[in-house]
Amino acid sequence: MGQILAIDYGKARCGIAATDDMQIIASGLDTVETHFLISFLAQYFSKNRVDAIVVGLPVDLKGQISEVETDILSFIEKFKSEFPDIKVERLDERFTSKMASFFISQSGKSKKQRQQKGLIDKVSATIILQNFLEQKIR
Repeated sequence: MGQILAIDYGKARCGIAATDDMQIIASGLDTVETHFLISFLAQYFSKNRVDAIVVGLPVDLKGQISEVETDILSFIEKFKSEFPDIKVERLDERFTSKMASFFISQSGKSKKQRQQKGLIDKVSATIILQNFLEQKIR
């Protein structure tokens, strides 16, 4: 069994989280500038077995898809052509950034650390992945 990665995709940078090889625990992995994402993943896949990625689906409170979805769909198309053996899943990412900000604020990190947007992206990816794992169990 290989890992599952989650990507909180953004125009500037992407938060990435990964499971352990048993697909039980979700942990924040890294934050990567979006234009380096494919090369980061290629390098990661060369060292780790990955069965699937979960990409957040940006939906607002009214159920409308965010404008970044166009970029996400382009990324997924490129990803599938580069890594055809790795499954791509989607998961509603509503509230993940707000939840990430809340969890970070409760973690005891300094104000400067809490304001790092990359940290929020990485924690958001972790929340997306944990939600995916929980839905998979049901």
